[in-house]
Amino acid sequence: MIRSRRDFLETLAASGTIMSARALCRFRLLCSEISQGKIAADPLRPQVHLLPAHNWMNDPNGPIYWKDNYHMFFQYNPNAAVWGDMHWAHAISPDMIHWRHLPVALVPTAGGYDEAGCFSGSAVNDRGTATILYTGVKTVSPEQATLRDGVHNFLEVQCLATSADDQLRTWRKFPQPVLLPPKDPNLTGFRDPFLLYSQNSWYLGIGAGIRKEGGRVLLYRSKDLRQWEYLHPLATGKSNGKQTSDPVDAGDMWECPDFFPLGGKHVLLYSTERKVYWESGEFDPKELVFHPEKSGLLDYGAFYAPKTQLDAQGRRILWGWITETRPETEFSAAGWAGCMSLPRALTLANDGTLQMAVIPEIGQLRETEMSLPSQSAGETARLDALKKIEFKSATAEIELLIRNQAVHLSISDDTQEIFGTAFDPNCDGGTLHIGPAIVKCSPSAATTHRLRLFLDGSVVECFLDDQVAWTSRTYRAAKSNLRIQIPREDLGAVQSLRIWPLRPISRDRLTT
Repeated sequence: MIRSRRDFLETLAASGTIMSARALCRFRLLCSEISQGKIAADPLRPQVHLLPAHNWMNDPNGPIYWKDNYHMFFQYNPNAAVWGDMHWAHAISPDMIHWRHLPVALVPTAGGYDEAGCFSGSAVNDRGTATILYTGVKTVSPEQATLRDGVHNFLEVQCLATSADDQLRTWRKFPQPVLLPPKDPNLTGFRDPFLLYSQNSWYLGIGAGIRKEGGRVLLYRSKDLRQWEYLHPLATGKSNGKQTSDPVDAGDMWECPDFFPLGGKHVLLYSTERKVYWESGEFDPKELVFHPEKSGLLDYGAFYAPKTQLDAQGRRILWGWITETRPETEFSAAGWAGCMSLPRALTLANDGTLQMAVIPEIGQLRETEMSLPSQSAGETARLDALKKIEFKSATAEIELLIRNQAVHLSISDDTQEIFGTAFDPNCDGGTLHIGPAIVKCSPSAATTHRLRLFLDGSVVECFLDDQVAWTSRTYRAAKSNLRIQIPREDLGAVQSLRIWPLRPISRDRLTT
């Protein structure tokens, strides 16, 4: 199957077909114009989330605040809208909301340790030098591989690159890896490094695991980011016992770990079984062991491989890859796949529960507010006002304050429901419905609950009381203006309803 222009050109070469340089340039330009025109007109493509102009993206990599700007790198396939040929794409922002794409930062080196891909990693300020530590992969025999998922046999090593320019446009790779994997035939992976500076040393965590035992984070220490000493596992998990070709699905491999101080505790994030988990607890500074006390799911939906950073205000900001939930044939044909979550500020509740909220800077994109009258206006007046609320595009922020009663809400055009949700605080301690899926919430003594929805093309990011996050995909394109519908019997539970249409960060959905 031909999946990209490069595949097509390689097919031509293999068949002996010859194209002149001018004809080749015209062909490439024509393909580019067709692709860009199609993508720009796609109503399912987000308008306020960060994503490349076309093709596939996944994990956020190395977010860093540098020289008064925010830099985001992410996994990117420049040749097709499917996973493969991993590069590090690069975007820059003054506020984490408006983004401008820069040239690709890291490219696989032919014959190098990353010739099969530059996988995920971290970026840090090393005494004034921007430094990236990332996983490089190359294809090897199954006996030499650390990543064996039934499709690939990759050797994973940790590589280092530095940049000397203010906008981090150019990077110099070290010729050799700075860290090789342990020689253990039961090792299920060795990738996605995070970095933590403490007690005058760098600490490095690597996502790994042991077959049939469970995932883990391997902890290393260094003074210079170049010479590393292995310490011990920072944290370990348990296998779910499933017989799978990919150890991630069995819980035998933890991907994309992150570890950081927050609210007087430490927080560990890791991705496994296609979900993201968080743990909060105490980090023993002498034994260098993490003791978890509280845990949960970071996001119940289409959210994976997160990465955090500190912003200019010292807030801990969470980024995540919003995955596709439609078939590969559909997103490949669409010419784009995946996007970055909106930036979420993390905090810890008094009981150690991880909380998150989209940063207030999103308010820059708000257009004129529409709202429901207060309950004192009466039911009839509120129903009439609800019928008049409509917004033109599927890009909006919606906020509800809900009393301790069940509420059903749907967003529809004139012909179909685009998205539906419901919350019942009195059912099993609290249940939140997103489409056909259900999550049970922790019981709460609160008399009012806050539900925030960010609707953006095919993406919906949903937050309940800053404690439950649920990212969803809806592939029903609106055919007319959108309206919010709430049943008459539920309207009394709605203390307030506010809607802000959001301005796109790009005029054509392609670049910023």
